[in-house]
Parts: sequence; structure tokens; C-alpha cells
Amino acid sequence: MSAETNEVFIICAVDSLEIGGAKGFSLLRIEDGESRPFRIVVVRMGNSDFVGYVNACPHAGVWLNIGAGEFFSPDGAFLKCGRHGALFDIETGLCVDGPCKDKALEPVKLAVLDGDVCVCDIALEDDEPGDPFADLDDTMEIMIHPN
Repeated sequence: MSAETNEVFIICAVDSLEIGGAKGFSLLRIEDGESRPFRIVVVRMGNSDFVGYVNACPHAGVWLNIGAGEFFSPDGAFLKCGRHGALFDIETGLCVDGPCKDKALEPVKLAVLDGDVCVCDIALEDDEPGDPFADLDDTMEIMIHPN
């Protein structure tokens, strides 16, 4: 695998995410010359309007989605931490209720180019092997790696 510091990295086709839907992605970010897991959530707000956040609650750093992989509150009005119940404004990422109230999700800069949703200004691994978890659902997986 080789690392590349492209300013744009294609995540998915625009049409692969329905309006009002969210999807998590597990990417590899280059930090200090090494590949590290980089999980994000992308929300489609409108036809070409997308917002992205690092998929980590500011309260404890856990993934927002658990169980069936849902990212939203039951009414769909907020992003929700499945572990602690924190609610986040979808457009700004600001926590409006919960243990991390007034903190915010870390934004990920996105762009729509030629029908694709792209991450911008982040060094990502450019040659990722097949996803070994592609057949699994979106539940949280815990992996322990020896140092």
C-alpha cells in the first residue's frame, strides 16, 4: 500500500446515499507516516448537500452508531450517540443535549465532484485492500492490536 496526500478522496457515489440518510465509512488516515483507522459519517441533507463528521462522540470517543447502525434520533431530527444518548444538530454537529452538551462533532470537509462524494484536505491511504468487514452489519467492532 502506498500513501498519498491527495486533497480529494472519493468516498461514494452521490446516489448511493438517499436524501435524509446517513452512512458510516471506515477509512485509513495517514498520521505520522502510518495508516490509522479513520471512521466518518456522511449525511445527505439535500440533492447535493452533504455534511460529514468524524464518527466519534466527543463525550467518550465512541462511535455514534451501534446496533442496527442507526445514526439518528427516533424522530430523525438529530444525530444521536447510541451509547450515551447525546443529540447533535445535523448541520453543525453541535451537541444540544446529553453528557457532552455544547461540544461538537469534529467536521470532515466534503465536496461533490462528478457525481461522487469526496473527502477533502485529509491524507488518506490511496490503495486500500478489500474491506474484511464488508459482509458485517454496521455494529461496532472492537479490535485489539498488539503494539
